[in-house]
Amino acid sequence: MDSESIGLGRLYDDLAYLMPLISPPEEYAEEAAHWRAILREKLGKGRHKLLELGVGGGHNLSYLTSDFEATAVDISEAMLAQCKRLNPTVEVHVGDMRSIRLGRKFPVVLIHDAISYILSESDLLATFRSVAAHLEPGGVFITSPDHFAETFHAPKVGHATHSDGNMEVTYLEYTYDPDPSDTKIETIMFYLIRAEGGLRIEHDRHVTGLFPKSTWIGLMNEAGFSVEERAFHLGTAKQPYELLVGVLR
Repeated sequence: MDSESIGLGRLYDDLAYLMPLISPPEEYAEEAAHWRAILREKLGKGRHKLLELGVGGGHNLSYLTSDFEATAVDISEAMLAQCKRLNPTVEVHVGDMRSIRLGRKFPVVLIHDAISYILSESDLLATFRSVAAHLEPGGVFITSPDHFAETFHAPKVGHATHSDGNMEVTYLEYTYDPDPSDTKIETIMFYLIRAEGGLRIEHDRHVTGLFPKSTWIGLMNEAGFSVEERAFHLGTAKQPYELLVGVLR
């Protein structure tokens, strides 16, 4: 079996029901606290409105909805259904972060690690312009790339096991760079699903972008943002957790 024969992005489609076990919401508490602190620093007190693009299952967002009034966008209807189950008060819309226009402006726009699925500089710039189109003057944008080219070292291998009492899922992921001359990397995932006394194995493939930090900052500047870098140490991470924080000029 070669990698291209493996279905692409199944975790956001027919395997979306696995998301709460592949990436449990409780694992987001520590990083979400940093997002909330930055939002309070920039916006001050009050129940401000926010927009999250590429919300996925809404796991990071679930730690912000008690403080903020949230609207969420994702290209996957299956992911939005997961998000709505976890965050019933959130307004959701199907859309592509590169092109969606809701016709409204917010004091803050967030993109969590879904930004990593942007594969070219032109699409990255389009995404930043989409963010700017939804921000009030002086509005805040926070994003969280999985990797920067300078600090990515292949291969990266990870695994974990989680259970909800009815189903146990072990996942293994292998991330590598098939072509170092382009801006894409690939992750192959294996899901070992134990339920109803049996074991089922599923395969999945994800293609994500890899850009130098200077590209991220340069394109954010081009889209109208002044950019700050924020780095934190998370208890579960081996290297600093980095956020890019933009303020619309």
